[in-house]
Parts: sequence; C-alpha cells; structure tokens
Amino acid sequence: MTRAGTRRGTARQAQLFDQLVALFLAEGFARFTLDDIAARLHCSKSTLYALAESKDRLVRAATVHFFRGATERVESELDGRSGAVDRIRGYLEAVGRQLEPASAQFMEDMAAAPAAREVYERNTRLAAERVRDLIVAGVATGELRDVHAAFVADVVAAVMVRIQQRHVAEATGLPDAQAYRELAALLTHGLTA
Repeated sequence: MTRAGTRRGTARQAQLFDQLVALFLAEGFARFTLDDIAARLHCSKSTLYALAESKDRLVRAATVHFFRGATERVESELDGRSGAVDRIRGYLEAVGRQLEPASAQFMEDMAAAPAAREVYERNTRLAAERVRDLIVAGVATGELRDVHAAFVADVVAAVMVRIQQRHVAEATGLPDAQAYRELAALLTHGLTA
C-alpha cells in the first residue's frame, strides 16, 4: 500500500490498512480518534503516523485502499463473463457486492468527510465511465439497442452519485449494495427491450 497514495509501504502497513478498512467498514470512522484507532489495531500512534500524517489523511488513504481493492475484485469478476448484458449486470452487481460490508455508519461518515467523499466520487465517475464503455461495446456488436451510450452512462452516473451521496438510501431505504443491483436490473432490461 502507499502512504496517502504516494509511497510504497511494507507488508505490515498493507496489513494495517486491511484491518483499518475492516474496522471503518464495520463501524465508520468519524467517532474514532487516532488513539482509538491505534488501540483497536493494536499498534502505536507512531505506526499510524507512518501510514499518514493525520487522521484525515489516514481516512483518505484507507478509503483509497478500500476502493483500489474493490476495483480489482470487480474487474476480476468480469473476466469470465461474455456478452454485453451479462458484463453490464455483472459489473454493477459486483460493485454492489463490494459495498455490502460497508455499514450505514461508514457510508454516512464517508459522505460527510470531504477527503473520503472525494475518493468515493472519483471512483463513482470511473465506474460510470466503465459502464459507458460496456454499453458502447454492446451497441457496437448489436447485442444492445442502438442507444446514445454517453446519455445512458450519464443517467447511470447520476444514479450512482445519488447512491454515493446517500440520497437513494434516504428516499428508498435501500442499502447501497441493493441499489446497485436494482440499477443493474433496470439498465440491462432497458438496453435489451
């Protein structure tokens, strides 16, 4: 792992980031002090400072670590899939599965913390671009209706942003993971109708 995304770390640092991500996903991070985090991870504050120079930077680095791993797992799930509908559905459902471990508290904390929110927003934009690419490929092969892929991707991005900003959860009660599954169903049915 890298310190705030800039320098290669040790295996121990990668392990600490994995533990940190697990803690944050389960319980959020806003209420924790660096002392609390060090106690929960059974390490010293100086060890945490080796990961990042402040709590905000530590939260950002942990969020980057989470999304980097999630992106790798989502992409690896597409390896065995063929066909545009299967790949689009698989991609969005895999995104949802990666968010399943995230507690409501984590999602709320991430939406409220500028550094973490920026990481989520960036990953949401990249995911929307990936969906657009999958749509373009499906239209090109004739598997999908001839739609304006950029428009459909923009609609998908808007929904993804609403999911990320917690608006979908507030309006529907759906957890983010389920919202992504519903988006996958809506999108794939609409593209093949």
